[in-house]
Amino acid sequence: MHARVTLPTRVRLKPVQYKCIKGLWLLLTILEVVVANRPPRFLIDGQSEIVVRLKEGPDTPVGSLIYRLRGVDPDGDTLQFGIRDQLGSDILRLEAISSNEANIYLVKELDREIRDEYSFVLTLTDGHLGEGNFITQSFLLLVEDVNDNEPIFKPYPSVITVKEDASPSILATVEATDLDEGAYGQVLYHLQELDGDVENFAVQTVNGKGVVRLTNRLDYERKSLYQLRVLAVDRANQGRVNTGTAAILVKVQDVEDQPPEFVVASPVTRISEDAPVGTSVLQVRAIDGDRGVNNRISYSIISGGEEHFDIDSSSGIVYTVNKLDREDPNNSNGAYILEILATEESRFVSPMPSATTEVTVIVTDVNDETPRFRNDRYVGEVLENAQQNTPITFLQDAVPEVFDYDQGKNGTFELYLMGDNGVFDVTPFKGINEASFLIRVNDASFLDYEKATVMNFSLVAKEIVTKDPKMSIVPIVVHIKDENDNFPEFTESLYTVSIPENCGVGTTVAWVQALDQDSDNYGTRGIRYTSLGGGIANLLNLNPISGVITVKQAGGDSFDRELISRHYLTVEARDDLGKGNRNTAQLVINIEDVNDNAPMFLANKYEARLLENEKEFENPLVLEARDLDLNGTKNSHIEYSIVGGDYKNNFSIDPNLGIITPVGGLDFEQIPGDNSNIRPIHLTVRARDFGEPSLTSTVPVTIYVQDVNDHAPLFQQMMYKRSIPEDMPGGTSVLEVKARDADGSSPNNRVVYRIQRGASDKFVIESRTGVVSVANGSHLDPDKTTPKSNRYTLTVVALDGGIGDQQLSAAVLVNITIVDVNNKPPVLVEPGTITVKENTQVGTQIYRARAYDPDDQPVLRYSIDKTGSVARDEDGIPISVTEYDFLSLWDLNAVDGTLRVVRLLDREKIETLKLVITVEDMAAIEGGPRQTASATLTILVDDENDNNPVFRKPFYKTSITENSKNGVNIATVIADDADKNRTMTYFVEGREELLSLVHMESKTGEVVVASKIDHEVFPWINLTVRAVDSGVPPRYSAVDLIIQVLDENDNNPIFESSAFEYRVLEDVEPGTTIANIVARDADSGEYGKITYLLDRMSTQGKFLINADTGALTVSDWLDRETQATYNLVIEAWDNYQFGYLSGESRNAFKQIVVHIEDVNDNPPILHIPSDCTTITEFHNYREPIASVSASDADDNSAPNGRVQFHLVGGKGHDLFRFEQVGGDANTGRLFAKQSLKDRFGNYTLVVEARDLGIPPNIVRGELRLCVTDYNDHAPVFVHPPQNVTIKVPENATIGTTVVEVRAIDADIGPNGAVRYRVRQDAAGAWRAFSVHATSGALRTTLPLDRDKQTTYQLRIEAYDLGLPTPLSSDLDLTIYVQNVDNYRPRFPNKHIYINFTENAHNNGVYLPSVIERDEIDRGDEPVLPVCYYIVDGDPDKMFELQRSTHRLTTLKPLDREDKSKYTLIILASEDCITVPKYQEDSDYVSTLKVHVAVNDVNDNAPKFISKIFTGGITTEADFGIEFMHVKAIDLDEDENAKISYYLIGDVKETLTEGLENLAVSPFLVNVETGAVSLNFDPQKGMKGYFDFKVLANDTGGLLDEAHVFIYLLREDQRVRFVLRSHPSEIRDKINTFREQLALVTDSVVNVDDLRVHENKDGSVDNTKTDLYLHLVNGQDHSVLEVEQVLKLVDKNIEQLDDLFKEFNVLDTQPAEYQPLTAETLSSNQTVFWLVWTTLFLSVLLVLTVMMCLSQRADYVRRLKAATATAYSSPTPGESDMTIRSSGGRVPNTNKHSTKGSNPIWLHAYENDWYKSEDQLSRSERDSLDENAVDQDLSNEKPYFITTGAFPSIESAETEAQTNQAKYDFYQQLEQMKNAKNMETTEL
Repeated sequence: MHARVTLPTRVRLKPVQYKCIKGLWLLLTILEVVVANRPPRFLIDGQSEIVVRLKEGPDTPVGSLIYRLRGVDPDGDTLQFGIRDQLGSDILRLEAISSNEANIYLVKELDREIRDEYSFVLTLTDGHLGEGNFITQSFLLLVEDVNDNEPIFKPYPSVITVKEDASPSILATVEATDLDEGAYGQVLYHLQELDGDVENFAVQTVNGKGVVRLTNRLDYERKSLYQLRVLAVDRANQGRVNTGTAAILVKVQDVEDQPPEFVVASPVTRISEDAPVGTSVLQVRAIDGDRGVNNRISYSIISGGEEHFDIDSSSGIVYTVNKLDREDPNNSNGAYILEILATEESRFVSPMPSATTEVTVIVTDVNDETPRFRNDRYVGEVLENAQQNTPITFLQDAVPEVFDYDQGKNGTFELYLMGDNGVFDVTPFKGINEASFLIRVNDASFLDYEKATVMNFSLVAKEIVTKDPKMSIVPIVVHIKDENDNFPEFTESLYTVSIPENCGVGTTVAWVQALDQDSDNYGTRGIRYTSLGGGIANLLNLNPISGVITVKQAGGDSFDRELISRHYLTVEARDDLGKGNRNTAQLVINIEDVNDNAPMFLANKYEARLLENEKEFENPLVLEARDLDLNGTKNSHIEYSIVGGDYKNNFSIDPNLGIITPVGGLDFEQIPGDNSNIRPIHLTVRARDFGEPSLTSTVPVTIYVQDVNDHAPLFQQMMYKRSIPEDMPGGTSVLEVKARDADGSSPNNRVVYRIQRGASDKFVIESRTGVVSVANGSHLDPDKTTPKSNRYTLTVVALDGGIGDQQLSAAVLVNITIVDVNNKPPVLVEPGTITVKENTQVGTQIYRARAYDPDDQPVLRYSIDKTGSVARDEDGIPISVTEYDFLSLWDLNAVDGTLRVVRLLDREKIETLKLVITVEDMAAIEGGPRQTASATLTILVDDENDNNPVFRKPFYKTSITENSKNGVNIATVIADDADKNRTMTYFVEGREELLSLVHMESKTGEVVVASKIDHEVFPWINLTVRAVDSGVPPRYSAVDLIIQVLDENDNNPIFESSAFEYRVLEDVEPGTTIANIVARDADSGEYGKITYLLDRMSTQGKFLINADTGALTVSDWLDRETQATYNLVIEAWDNYQFGYLSGESRNAFKQIVVHIEDVNDNPPILHIPSDCTTITEFHNYREPIASVSASDADDNSAPNGRVQFHLVGGKGHDLFRFEQVGGDANTGRLFAKQSLKDRFGNYTLVVEARDLGIPPNIVRGELRLCVTDYNDHAPVFVHPPQNVTIKVPENATIGTTVVEVRAIDADIGPNGAVRYRVRQDAAGAWRAFSVHATSGALRTTLPLDRDKQTTYQLRIEAYDLGLPTPLSSDLDLTIYVQNVDNYRPRFPNKHIYINFTENAHNNGVYLPSVIERDEIDRGDEPVLPVCYYIVDGDPDKMFELQRSTHRLTTLKPLDREDKSKYTLIILASEDCITVPKYQEDSDYVSTLKVHVAVNDVNDNAPKFISKIFTGGITTEADFGIEFMHVKAIDLDEDENAKISYYLIGDVKETLTEGLENLAVSPFLVNVETGAVSLNFDPQKGMKGYFDFKVLANDTGGLLDEAHVFIYLLREDQRVRFVLRSHPSEIRDKINTFREQLALVTDSVVNVDDLRVHENKDGSVDNTKTDLYLHLVNGQDHSVLEVEQVLKLVDKNIEQLDDLFKEFNVLDTQPAEYQPLTAETLSSNQTVFWLVWTTLFLSVLLVLTVMMCLSQRADYVRRLKAATATAYSSPTPGESDMTIRSSGGRVPNTNKHSTKGSNPIWLHAYENDWYKSEDQLSRSERDSLDENAVDQDLSNEKPYFITTGAFPSIESAETEAQTNQAKYDFYQQLEQMKNAKNMETTEL
């Protein structure tokens, strides 16, 4: 601001004065300039600090413009920007670009890891601020991190030794650090193995460290060295990802876990069987399988020839110890397979490791064996009529074999018979080594059971050698078997028996017996009684062995003599245990009569009427019964007696005539019953006959006893007293008087009440109940009554229902006392303010409230008003109860008002409390206003020092560089105290050597350096800081201070001790790690990071070392033959990256030697014969077949050069094996594993040559082997079976195919080619038939004539074309010539019905047997088995029918829900070979229909028809209405399909209003129907929707769930669709309409109602339907308004067009017609409606006045009838006659008892007594005085007459009428007699 200078008036001065003035002016001008300079300022947009964020490193290159400074000077001076010189300010450079702007440039590269934040002070001056004066501005430079640092591993073990049997565990833990921050500095670990073998190891990242784990057990023999590489990868999610590497060498330490290995073992060695004892046979040698252990090996023989051979335990030489025998059965036909055990003599493993090998010793043959038979004798059997070549069946487990195990001709022998006279022959006639023989019939004429039953002869086996042949002879015994040729014969042709008709189960009916002349089972011993046929056969049981027939099922019509007295049955017997010949006999059963019919009454019940005390019935009561037994016998003679009933002693009955009479008069009141005038007496009358045993029957008899009125009312008390409060409102019940009438029925015992005197208009009585109440509008307060009265004495009269003078009465006094009430509130004394110390002892009383009440006997109770009480803290801030429950601190005694402390007070939470105390008079009247008073108590809480100081951090962690100067700040700790004593003093605690390094300011909490700190001595300094407050006594807290000491480079690297020599295989791939060189440096970070270098001259380019990890790897392929050893020099440098060039790195050196080991890198060369090696199928498998060899270029002294042979593939390779040749390790011989019999063919075997290197080299080649066939199999018949009988019709033409026989031969080529021919027989049957040589078709060659020959015995021979000797076999057939009209199998019934249960295992049922022949059959046809077949009705193959056993079972589980019934067509056929083709026309006679019904099981759960049900209810709906149904369907049936419905869980209310007080479930679900009903009363204003779940379960517990949504809507939210159809036409299709409408409108559509259309005038149109719907928004579940629905319909009208046409939709409109609103009315219309409304109200007022005057007159008349007695039935359902029946409507008084009705009632009840209930007029007129008689308007039925009394009159009532109506008949009849006394007005 410029200074203003005021000059005086100009005058002329002297020169000296002028100079002085001029000098003064210059001085003022200078002062003005100086004073007027204004300071500049920075332009930073209102910020207090300039903040710039830059990325570190190359992302922000040097020279980058990072910020532009701007300033402003009010004076316009040139501005000078600067930066205050401080640590780090050299990274920036300022350059002015204008008078008020300057750029800031970066001059050094940023590194966040060195420093992440720079705080600078910028300066600004305009040059006029004076020397050293500037305007300053804070400038903050934040360095952001980039991923520019690789993870660096901390020192870790480079070599780990693990035993091969070590279990999975942790091997090592590595840790890598990354100086970056965030995800860039977080490290994850991964694992690599140089050979890719990482399945045994794994690495996990745990707390930033890599835990290397062993996951599987190792195997030294497979691999002894693993080179692992642990990768540390940072978690950068984009851009550069850095990786660190750590190499770990895992050495596997061998343990003794491998058995020995045989290296020398000759597989086969030969020795003569006559070699002397001690002969050396072979030698084996084994070595230790653990190469690193190499224990001593001992040998032993463990099996295969211990008794003949032994082995030297040390040398492995096998020698003989006993004489040898090639034919010894224990030596496998001259070969001993020795199992040799090699045991490793270990000192540490138990049991000792061992291995076994097998060697074969073949004993060469010497002829010393004799042909021998397997059995010493043979016993066989044959049928007496057997044909030629029939083989003998050997018995007793005989083995028909002969053997001679010599070789060549020594083992070849011939077979022949001696002493058989040519009856038999033997085949084969020659055998080699071993042969099975067969003895066949040669001459069948000598086989006759009647002539000879046994034949004896011998079988000879003799060698074919010419010199001293050896032979054996064995005896043969052949038994001739008899055949069945006699039929069973019954001892009687007709059996006649008698049984009583009441015979029980097990009663013996008859015993039948049959005999047979055959022997054994063909004779009598084999007879079985197989079937019983006839009418009651199914009710009887036939013992199949004894023939005893017993009753199986007693009772029923079949054993009722009155229905049928005789039964005829047929018994069948068969020999051969029920499978042979059959015969039948007839059985006649007579049924004997017994007394089995009880007498039967002619009526089901009897009834009669008896007046009380009368001794005779009005009409005689006669009972009659009849007996169906024979007349004139004791069984039909009947006697009557009364046997039951509580009153049976009051009646007697004539025993012969059945007439019942009373013994004496009955008292009606002694008979229990209801209030009717008729009470029944129930008797039971028995009728019995005189049969033995006697039979009886009973009938109920009901006797109706009618009451007589003879008892007066009687009050239960002599006097009634009651005290009531003075404020009791009108209409309140005071007490109830009760009188009882001892009469037993109504109306005699019906009592009514009235007040005779003393009520004073204050009380009224209810005439029916006797309840005395306070009269409406009356006041009981004694102070308000004149005169004052507090006691009332009433006289109450009780009258019964007697008619006229018979009416009886009683009176009683009622005393009512008026009691005063409490109704004045209490007064509470003002409490004021009190002070309480915090932590005051619990239970201390701090205040007592006082109050008084002007009422008498008040009951005052004190309480705290929780809502009005307020608490505040020391800052005056209110505290909520949820934040701190300050109300629970106090306990106010409700009785005496004492206030006590119940919890410790905490001033730090609450300092001031305003507590509202309330007192209430608990003796106040109930239901009235509460009588309360309140006052506020102020409580002040004083402070105590009870809080410890609290540090602002849970711990303090910081860092300091080692060797920092003294006084450098390390950290500042600060603690706070909640108490008012907040002054803190700080102390530091810790070890003495640590305390000497730092110093703490006790007042400020600042920690600084006090002495030199060395990182290598103390990398961390852990101290404890204690803060003490200024309270008395003082309190303190402690916190941990953690100081990290940062490192500097001051230590040299040091190599860890490791192996000097290393070995590596020559074939390792480049990149393989062979060693991990590890050096350590005590420094950290870059100063401790080691960089490894390798001398290139010493490596010759073959090796590299990882500069970071020290992993020594192979860089080029190695060749042991070129160079076997390398001497390498390794260097280790620290801080190599940043300090090598500047000389700040330290180093160390190490030398190692690497040896190159040989590997197996040359494969074997295989030498195999090029031609096919040929052998026969009988080649001796103990002899070699062929030899193969191989050569290997590797060292033969090592496993790499030794070769083994294996068979690995090819056809039949599993039949052969290789054995190594003992002397030549690279030669093997091929043997067969077993006999090659039947294994003929060409084999191409894949031979594998494998050296013993690891891994081995393998080559393969093919060895061709040709095994030739030998004709050693005879043809075998496979169809038809042996000895089968085949039927051929006698009219078969020549060439008719009878059967096709088929045989197979296991040989191949000509040896397996089968041909057929018919063998000639002596009877010449072969001439009538021929067989095709190749197809086997047997055909007729001659015409057949049943009369000449009925059976043909044929033998078909099947032979092969083998050379030199063909082999053959025979098939015996019986051809039966069948009559053309022969009987076919027939079922006894054409239909049977069976049940199977679904989804269950069914044991099956046996179908009934067929009738094989009728009575006219000739009986000579052979009995053939009958087979059953399913030919129709089972397309899905659900059933299986066993054709021979006839057992029907299920193949698959049945499902009743898929199919509940099956009808199977069963065909019976005697052809059991082929399945017949069913032809209904011809096969119907042999078919059976089986109807299978599938029984249901509960295997289907109920399924809701929809998973979601929706519905709606309006707010006008009534309580209990059923408005929707949920429905589920169960596919099961009957009880299994019975469904129950339940509401489960809670009903969820959503967006509801007005339902807050709903305490019950709003809906109920009907258990049986699923109907959902309303369980609350909806009110207007309620809204929202409900959802809940419903459950449907069946009787088996299977269930389903569904969701129900119910929407609460207003009546005006429904939409009405008018359809041109009757409701019945569209009811079934309504769901389709709803679903389509919901789909189009995208809403939930609920159908509310469907009814006939109602026009606007109220008329009904039956041709239309009103469909009421409401729509719900599917998103927010809100009910759409009508307007929204109509808009939706209009919007989608095109999509709804087809739907509306289908359902004939005429209109869509609101469900209710909208009321006329004011907006729609004009002003004229408004006036019009007002005028007419006024006129209408005027007319209504006049009518009301007239009605009131009329009612007043009527009321006067009613008062006159106050003394009248009502005579009515208050209970609905009771019926009286005439006057009584209408008594509720036309009550009589004493004055008008018979000659007329009370005129009060006549106008409303004239001529109503005879009308029906629907015709009765209803009167709404009531008495104006409650003392008047209360008329009964019960819904009684009018008088009626039952058809039981008057049969000619048809009853209008149904069987649903209750028994009460029947009892009323006699009462009605009595009262009809009095109807003539009624006046015309009543009729």
